[in-house]
Amino acid sequence: MQVYNGKSVFGGIAIGKISVYQKKEQQVKRVKVEDPDQEMARYGKAKAEGIRQLQGLYDKALKEVGEANAAIFEVHQMMMEDDGYNESVENIVRSQGVNAEYAVATTGDNYAQMFSAMDDDYMRERAADVRDISERLLTILNGEDTGSVDADEPKIIVAEDLAPSETVQLDKDKVLSFVTVKGSLNSHTAILARTMAIPALVNTSMTLDSVMDGKLGIVDGASGTFYVDPDEKTLEEMKKRQEEDLSRKQLLQTLKGKDNVTLDGQKVMLYANIGNIKDLATVIQNDAGGIGLFRSEFIYLEKEDFPTEEEQFQIYRQVAQTMAGKRVIIRTLDIGADKQCDYFHMEHEENPALGCRAIRICLTRPEIFKTQLRALFRASVFGRIAIMYPMITSVQEVRQIKKIVEEVKQELTSQGVEFGNPEQGIMIETPAAAIISDNLAKEVDFFSIGTNDLSQYTMAIDRQNPQLDPFFDPHHPAVLRMISMVVENAHKAGIWAGICGELGADQSLTKEFLAMGVDELSVSPGSILPLRKIILETNVGEYKAGKEC
Repeated sequence: MQVYNGKSVFGGIAIGKISVYQKKEQQVKRVKVEDPDQEMARYGKAKAEGIRQLQGLYDKALKEVGEANAAIFEVHQMMMEDDGYNESVENIVRSQGVNAEYAVATTGDNYAQMFSAMDDDYMRERAADVRDISERLLTILNGEDTGSVDADEPKIIVAEDLAPSETVQLDKDKVLSFVTVKGSLNSHTAILARTMAIPALVNTSMTLDSVMDGKLGIVDGASGTFYVDPDEKTLEEMKKRQEEDLSRKQLLQTLKGKDNVTLDGQKVMLYANIGNIKDLATVIQNDAGGIGLFRSEFIYLEKEDFPTEEEQFQIYRQVAQTMAGKRVIIRTLDIGADKQCDYFHMEHEENPALGCRAIRICLTRPEIFKTQLRALFRASVFGRIAIMYPMITSVQEVRQIKKIVEEVKQELTSQGVEFGNPEQGIMIETPAAAIISDNLAKEVDFFSIGTNDLSQYTMAIDRQNPQLDPFFDPHHPAVLRMISMVVENAHKAGIWAGICGELGADQSLTKEFLAMGVDELSVSPGSILPLRKIILETNVGEYKAGKEC
């Protein structure tokens, strides 16, 4: 038995035969050509075919994993049409009189190295995207079929790495799991795997070996462990855990329709976090009481230009109508840091996490902010919409927002446009906001604590830097004290306070949050029923008494 450790992308246990997937090595030779114009015509045809293939992948991904996750293939199309990339290819072909294959391979390597050297994590991930489109162009130029991961029966796919285009082509009925030697938790492939609910490991400490092919394997998504040719004891233990997982999932289904009330009568709102309207089905399927975080920035990230008021209105209205009177909290755009839109033309920042992002963009570019607010207020007629403002650090910012909101309402009134009166709240994501939450509570209808950024800013640790993992403590006392203080200050002012960050789904903290008096937990749809089970089985009074002993 061989045991390897990797980083878990998605939990669960997969047991089955291993299929080793090895990409065909692209053999690129530097060949002199007599007619550069003819060579560029070859390249033009290859590029057109590549864009056609990427559109097909986009259409497939749109049906299976939603618009936000399919957007990567739109990005790949844009990269394939990028002026800089294409000018580099043409320059090499014409100035050196060489074949298109060599020009594409050289350009791809140069661009990938450029992205890999960047400080920003998001931009470093783009190196893989450049390699992906370059590999696609080389395959087409060589007259070969684009590779895909095939399996004649359900198998565990093992690979050096998997490009997003390869991942989206996986037949979910034939793939139990995948394990890659390379890759990161923030890659598009990892995001797609989570959405497709495939147990997966990346960055696994193993050497890809064809000897594995056909052997029995086990992927333990909980511990990030990959077993090859397991012994009987390990196999029996994992089969038992797999059965327990299935039974647990079936048992959780019996909790649908039940109120989120503790044994001693404390009620909690259990809401869902989503990125786009394609996720609404999973929200309903998992019996969420509402939407606690609709990440509106994905509307912007999926566009090549600013979304219009009408485009946004149609999306917000659809969410409100689908949720049929349940609260839908929509966060205003949170662009910046690791989420960049080219058409915003943001200036380069040495530390974008501390730069112009979220509400700072809205307050410095009010025309963008007003367009979104108009759409939100119009859509609030069709359901119970609430608006949430991110990255607040001061009372002054909230008052600036209120002033702009009043201007929007006056504009709509003067134009005879109907609008509602949505609740307005803020995210508590900075230590500054937590410390002055008593003052902020007087200005808004609710708080939602974004524990991801709050933890990062409190501990001064970049959560996306794996080298700092030993120093990052998600249960740090300072973070928990801030959450408790924010909840207490909210209640003193007569408003409610929830959590919409990753800590909200941390089942080891659920009872602690109940003891603090947290009113709402907004989590990924799949975490709703497991949290409901804990809530229904908890006596908060007894838990508090036990802590004091």
